[in-house]
Amino acid sequence: MAADGIVELTELSKDFVRDPYPAYAALRAEAPVHHVRTPNGDELWLVVGHEASRRAFTDPRISRAWLRYGNEEQIARTSASRLVHRHMLMSDPPDHTRLRRLVAGEFTPRRVARLAPRIQQITDELLDDMTAGEERRADLVDSLAFPLPMTVICELLGVPELDRTVFRGWSNAIVARSDPEEMQRAYEEMPVYLAELIEARRADPGEDMFSKLIHTVDEGGDRLSADELVSMSVLLLVAGHETTVNLIGNGMRALFAHPDQLADLRADFGLLDGAVEEMLRYDGPVETCTERLAVEDVELGGVTVPAGSTVLIAMADADRDPERFKDPDRFDIRRDARGHIAFGHGLHYCLGAPLARLEGRIAVRSLLERCPDIATDADEAELPWMPGMLIRGVKRLPVHW
Repeated sequence: MAADGIVELTELSKDFVRDPYPAYAALRAEAPVHHVRTPNGDELWLVVGHEASRRAFTDPRISRAWLRYGNEEQIARTSASRLVHRHMLMSDPPDHTRLRRLVAGEFTPRRVARLAPRIQQITDELLDDMTAGEERRADLVDSLAFPLPMTVICELLGVPELDRTVFRGWSNAIVARSDPEEMQRAYEEMPVYLAELIEARRADPGEDMFSKLIHTVDEGGDRLSADELVSMSVLLLVAGHETTVNLIGNGMRALFAHPDQLADLRADFGLLDGAVEEMLRYDGPVETCTERLAVEDVELGGVTVPAGSTVLIAMADADRDPERFKDPDRFDIRRDARGHIAFGHGLHYCLGAPLARLEGRIAVRSLLERCPDIATDADEAELPWMPGMLIRGVKRLPVHW
């Protein structure tokens, strides 16, 4: 702990980015909320534990509406562009209710299920390319975990194929937030590109989601404004692939580290649904929620978070809480992992969760069927990790088969 009483997360664990779980557990043993300094140097209040996290997610005093409640410095820190604050993840009711209603129809379970054949086709094509050479080695992130969800979300939205590699740089800069200049550039360039694409779809609509969102009008005659369309598109593109990239990467890392579980899954794909849920619980793709703002003093578990403070909810710790999950540090694909909050909780529960689950199931099964002897010889300590505390995952994952 620093002299000012703020807990330095990197002092709790020198290897915090790779393995934050021991640090979170130590904090949870003391209290559900702590004033901390992150590895990036940000000062904020961190919520740990399953029950405290669920309560924080549903507490209306802990807001996502930075444009309404934040000061200029806070708004600039959460995003380099005010335009990007105009989507549902950056709003509270009634704005959130309105915005989510206008896009939710595109992510119903029935519509997502209809994507399965195309997701399977994309997966098969990627695995064809990955296994075509004689080396029998690849980077699983570059070969499958990244291009699968990126292709799916770009096709869904109607983003031209040649532009997809550019999105990887923009998205990484936005979620990592480790390079202010790169983040600023991404927030400047991405909305300009999307605004041009939206106008092209307005003039010549197709079957893609951009075209549908442009022309969607609800029962009361409401529709997304031009700025809301751009902002929502940024959210859908970034969130629509980052979660699945790291669900696949973290899930396969967990299987490689637990060969008995890998063998069981390979022998019985009837375990697949439960295995994906356990992957999400054990080492999910989102470590903490996006930053929230305490709009008034908030008491959680005997600790008061002062009004105006930035709040993070550690979903990764909530899903390793022994009060909720027995023996939580054990990876067990037969566990009943229901109740995890890897996709959040409450109003801002991830709209794309059914799509991420579907992509994860298809990717893992197809990979194990095509490459039954797949393994990794990578040293966990040497793998390059995504910086920051939002997205949890490795930038590459060498495999052989």
